[in-house]
Amino acid sequence: MKYLFLAAGIACSALACQSSSESKTEDNADSAQQAAIPQQDTGWLSLFDGQTLSGWHTYGKTEPGSAWNVDSEAIHLNASAKKDYQTQGGGDLVSKDEFGNFDLKLEWKISKNGNSGVIFYVHEDTAKYKETWNTGLEMQVLDNNGHPDRKFPLHRAACLYDLVASNPETVNPVGEWNQVEIISNNGQLEFYLNGPKVLSTTLWDDNWKKLIAGSKFKDMPDWGTFKQGHIALQDHGNDVWYRNIMIRKL
Repeated sequence: MKYLFLAAGIACSALACQSSSESKTEDNADSAQQAAIPQQDTGWLSLFDGQTLSGWHTYGKTEPGSAWNVDSEAIHLNASAKKDYQTQGGGDLVSKDEFGNFDLKLEWKISKNGNSGVIFYVHEDTAKYKETWNTGLEMQVLDNNGHPDRKFPLHRAACLYDLVASNPETVNPVGEWNQVEIISNNGQLEFYLNGPKVLSTTLWDDNWKKLIAGSKFKDMPDWGTFKQGHIALQDHGNDVWYRNIMIRKL
């Protein structure tokens, strides 16, 4: 009887080897088939390589200010040296390229009681516009629990600063990363924060003009009128970190 069991065991072992060999052959065939499929261009462009500030400069300058550095694969503003409401050697950091219709994704982390912003459609003409926010729209970056701007409904994190409030509020607390997506396409603007859509509005129509007229930008005739511009990371005098900055033209 034991010889029957032995024979059966040998047969099973042979079948297992054959099955394993066939499985490996199938896996290799699948891998070869996948390798043969060309990688499609998704259209996403990285604005930060995780190692350098290549492709960025301080507003109105040719290079980044010394207060901007790379820390643990994130763009970091070291705001230890204050200058007015900004930082010595800082200033807003601006992308080399300009964008019209776009889908922008990034992550930010703010310091305790901190304030910053993601500004877009920035027209870099320092002879006419002293600051990025003299032309560009801002998605607010804020410590909603500590910074004084928390008291103003239109100044809280993920608001379209001073124009439209974010709702719901999905911001993570100080020390945690927040995932952002900003989509601007043919005048339709959407903000997403940590997943949910938190804001939607229309640019450049009559209602847009009314929003500007009721804001702090009412005396800036060119504010919010440009349909193409730079991306800027704001120096508001507080430490802030940005990483995984990707953009796709629409």
